[in-house]
Amino acid sequence: MMEKLKGKNVLVTAGAQGIGESITRHFIEAGSNVAIHYFSSNETANRLTDWAKERGIDSIAVSGDLTDNSQANSVVDQTIDAFGGLDILVNNAGSLVSRRWLHEMDNEFWSKVMDINLTSMMNVTKAAQPHLSKNENSSIVNLASLAGRKGGHPGSLAYATSKGAILTFTRALASELGPEGIRVNAIAPGLILGTSFHNTHTTDESAKQTVATIPIGRAGNADDVARAVLYLASEYDGFITGSTLDINGGVYSA
Repeated sequence: MMEKLKGKNVLVTAGAQGIGESITRHFIEAGSNVAIHYFSSNETANRLTDWAKERGIDSIAVSGDLTDNSQANSVVDQTIDAFGGLDILVNNAGSLVSRRWLHEMDNEFWSKVMDINLTSMMNVTKAAQPHLSKNENSSIVNLASLAGRKGGHPGSLAYATSKGAILTFTRALASELGPEGIRVNAIAPGLILGTSFHNTHTTDESAKQTVATIPIGRAGNADDVARAVLYLASEYDGFITGSTLDINGGVYSA
């Protein structure tokens, strides 16, 4: 797997925090050139690019609000300018934003969550498609969630709905882009502790209750997810597309 990724050009959205940071690190360790997208803070992104360059790997940090189509285009354009092409797109950007129940829901909040998790993914993928299709084999990996399978915990209605839509988005894209040599798959992580997402939105008590239901007996970590992303991304001449890989310790299987 590592040999297949060496020298490949990769764009990771939200690649400088949480799961995204781990994905970026794993690609760099595999010898891939990585464009690290970030939204607001460039500190970690710049640190990762420096680390990559110390290892002889090309890497750039690129910022942008991916819900804005022009900024999403710019992120992809900067990646192409830096590397000359694109082999792998990892659509990792997303957020629960906050927990909100149906009786608290308003159109503004609903649209915000959908834009962050789904519209941003469409914008970047659309911008990347012409470049990915130039290769004999390319790969897209979309980050969904166990919430998209099960509906999530109370208060995550909008988030879970958007993540469920990503599963369908993935299947539809796999069918549409397959003839262009582009495989499209998704990862659906369960409870992944040690990230800002769960530090913000998951209480210690909720985490303990969830871990108690996981057959493998522990929560996941960002490296668990990153390894799965690299596996799907590296299978260039493979037969896996339109699939979702569940990373949840056995608490749910489709």
